[in-house]
Amino acid sequence: MSHIALVTLVVRDYDEALSFYTGALGFELVEDTDRDDGSRWVVVRPRGTTGTGLLLARAKDDVQHASVGAQTGGRVGFFLHTEDFAGDHERMLAAGVRFLEEPRHETYGSVAVFEDLYGNRWDLLQPA
Repeated sequence: MSHIALVTLVVRDYDEALSFYTGALGFELVEDTDRDDGSRWVVVRPRGTTGTGLLLARAKDDVQHASVGAQTGGRVGFFLHTEDFAGDHERMLAAGVRFLEEPRHETYGSVAVFEDLYGNRWDLLQPA
């Protein structure tokens, strides 16, 4: 096995999720394909990368709806690396991304926790 290709993120609505991830976070849309069951196969990933992507999967039942925004039990579950922490932090703030803390400069790098539109917690991180 060479790498993890996709991680599923359960969302309320495809289009609102696409708007947030491609707009506020600056991800690129990799694929958006209609499926026979009325769902869509929607994949995004950070612009300019070829690594792991997010499969945005619309919640289909009560259990999945309950997990939207709480897939990691309130912990940071996603780690977005950057080479320009200050620039990306400022751009994301201007796009309305909600940061839960001021940027910190730790021995491992510069970091700030933010929430996506559903409340999932992410680290914006520039490794040292």
